[in-house]
Amino acid sequence: MIYKNVFTSQIRRGIKLKQTLKNYSVIASVLEKANIGEVTEVKGWVKNLRKQKDLTFIDVNDGSTSQKLQIVIPKNLNTNDLTYGSSVLITGKLSKSPKGQLELVAEHVNVMGTCVVSDGYPFNPRTAHPPEYIRQFLHLRSRTNYFSAILRVRNSLTRHIHNYFESKNYLHVHTPILTSNDCEGAGEVFKIQPDNEITVKAMMQEGRDKDSVYFGTKTFLTVSGQLHQEAICRGMGNVYTLGPTFRAENSRSRLHLSEFYMLEAEIAFCDTLQNLQNVIEDMLKYLFIKTHESNANDLHIIDKEKSVLPLWVNKEFVTMTYNEAKGILGKRGLDMTDEGINKEQELALVEYCNGIPVFVIKWPKEQKSFYMKECQDDNTKVDALDLLAPITGEVVGGSLRENSYDKLKAKLPSDRLNWYLELRKFGNIPTGGFGLGLERFLQVICGVSNIKDTLPFPRWPHNCDM
Repeated sequence: MIYKNVFTSQIRRGIKLKQTLKNYSVIASVLEKANIGEVTEVKGWVKNLRKQKDLTFIDVNDGSTSQKLQIVIPKNLNTNDLTYGSSVLITGKLSKSPKGQLELVAEHVNVMGTCVVSDGYPFNPRTAHPPEYIRQFLHLRSRTNYFSAILRVRNSLTRHIHNYFESKNYLHVHTPILTSNDCEGAGEVFKIQPDNEITVKAMMQEGRDKDSVYFGTKTFLTVSGQLHQEAICRGMGNVYTLGPTFRAENSRSRLHLSEFYMLEAEIAFCDTLQNLQNVIEDMLKYLFIKTHESNANDLHIIDKEKSVLPLWVNKEFVTMTYNEAKGILGKRGLDMTDEGINKEQELALVEYCNGIPVFVIKWPKEQKSFYMKECQDDNTKVDALDLLAPITGEVVGGSLRENSYDKLKAKLPSDRLNWYLELRKFGNIPTGGFGLGLERFLQVICGVSNIKDTLPFPRWPHNCDM
């Protein structure tokens, strides 16, 4: 009986709380579910301000939508501290303007945070600041229409990714950020060590090597969760992860970051490249369609042309072998080297395919990682793929995984990966998988030329100020 009374009391408190919260405070909800005449409280930032003789008009945005709510402020309310960029809390009644526009007639205005533009605030109203300029102010750039739109698209894309894989019954796993392996084998890793000299000295007195003093082995920031996913996949079926990865590349190009997010999936019982390609193509088309449905206004702000769903969404992706790509590029005077296909050549192949994403498959073994499966009809090639797209070139990389114990053992780069080899020993299955760079994919969706504009706080060589 005591538990029943407590539970009933909690329900009553919940109902009472719900009744007190019936006014909308998020502007996206106000615009979607407006009840004319209702008293509503909104909070946000002033994006525009127009003063007239008897009224002041301001546009307020709280980040929940690309749209702004017009606020009408009567002359009798004190607005001395009200400026462009200031944060406000406003209470008033929802109304319709003579032109039918939803607006809020203010009854109370509280300037929560003033913004003195002349004191160094870098942005101006009704000004389209270029991305290069906005990038100088990472801590403030979420105040701009352009960058806030990108963040909303990123948020939606992440949600659609999880929805897609959940609908396909994939298991979402969190792979470690700290790892003892360099999955790609390129050596472009960040090493992890304690930043405490006392701890290091104490551990070294126990006879440990400085490079492996804390964990007992060299430890790095992950470049990929693939190998860990393979372990889970061989016990639980299809899996995916979405998390940060790190590359210590000395590159400041428009397509490279030192920290970025990677979507990776591992598919159980996958024994053909075509199966892998089908998964990738289906997923990308789903994500494009859903993101355009949920964020049409944001995409229009970022790039008007990209607010229209690309024609290739309704077309089949192109597939060509590495040798076929080499021949096409050779005829265009873009001869490939032994290092593979560079960025200019990737974009040339997409252009050759009329802007349709293109799978390049069956790569030379020496250009790809040790874990990729040898082609049955040509042991100089591996069953690997790169998906090339407009703007970025490569946006997805994947392969079938070598499932032969003996072949993998011969290629294993380190004894530290004996656990990975052992996966082929007990109840092994064929698997395949891929990795998609989230930020590069955002570049394709939004038409953003520089990858540094696709995430809140980009990291690249000589830049980690925050």
